[in-house]
Amino acid sequence: MPKTQHILVIRLSAMGDVAMTVPVLRAFKQQHPKVKLTVLTRPFFAPFFKDLPNTSVFIFDDKQKHKGIFGLYKLYKELKSLNINKVADLHNVLRTKILKLFFFGKTFVQIDKGRAEKKALINGDSFKPLKSTHERYADVFRKLGYSLDLSNLTFPERKVIPKQISERLKPSKKLWIGIAPFAQYPSKMYPLPQMKDVVNTLEEQYNIFLFGAKSEQQQLSELSNSKNVVNVAGLLNFEEQLDLISNLDLMLSMDSGNAHLAAMVGVKVLTIWGVTHPYAGFAAFNQPKDFHLLPDREKYTQIPTSVYGNKYPEDYMDVAGSIHPKEVVEKIQFILEA
Repeated sequence: MPKTQHILVIRLSAMGDVAMTVPVLRAFKQQHPKVKLTVLTRPFFAPFFKDLPNTSVFIFDDKQKHKGIFGLYKLYKELKSLNINKVADLHNVLRTKILKLFFFGKTFVQIDKGRAEKKALINGDSFKPLKSTHERYADVFRKLGYSLDLSNLTFPERKVIPKQISERLKPSKKLWIGIAPFAQYPSKMYPLPQMKDVVNTLEEQYNIFLFGAKSEQQQLSELSNSKNVVNVAGLLNFEEQLDLISNLDLMLSMDSGNAHLAAMVGVKVLTIWGVTHPYAGFAAFNQPKDFHLLPDREKYTQIPTSVYGNKYPEDYMDVAGSIHPKEVVEKIQFILEA
């Protein structure tokens, strides 16, 4: 293999899926430091990769410059000028299939998403853990000719705490918990009234940070008005939120992007699941199995009803609420005290 190799890594969306690439790329860089990586992704996700050595981000502009097949050809010409040796397609969608045609003659490996296995899991034909998405990403690099071990990963140091946070909290020995109660689909959310019970129980013992989009700021504010609870939505920009997350002792999240944002920087993650299930391979990186809180599958036999939570029987929409707030609190305390 030549001394200098340059791999184009493609993952365009969604946030959680892009975040899941980070620990894989971090492991790759620790094991193959001389290989240059260029990550093709959307501008919003560029901060994910800022700590990876010998790694640059190439912005994908699907709204204007890279829109349509002619835009993709223009993108190919721009990428070609970077002297790419190999392509790791961690997305495998129509756009990247077209790019593969343009990269004819280059080694171009696409992720195997395991669609048949996932369909069998959803249909109830085979209820067993599938290969994780992280391992599926790693398999792409292995097929490109590189060894890759995802165990014993060294995570980056904690970032500087954003000024808006340090100014609000007096120095104390209280541990920091992040809570991200929202998800793309309501079927993956823990009911907000029950989450309020969780927050109210924890707020005296811990410093709590509530994460969500700016549009969710009001809903988050209704969870608590305690001085120990900081509503991050609308207070910090995205990069500042990532810096804050790196300082957490625990993130409580749904099966959503925030779980992966915390896991990619080595933070412990407790995940509440609704109609989806970690067996589909989308659990947060490097988290023990008992860091998942799941509905009783003997009662809710159709779980998982879909891979992404977009399909479910009507009476399953609030299934995450079958997990009692006391169970959530006790699990948090157990993890942090351990």
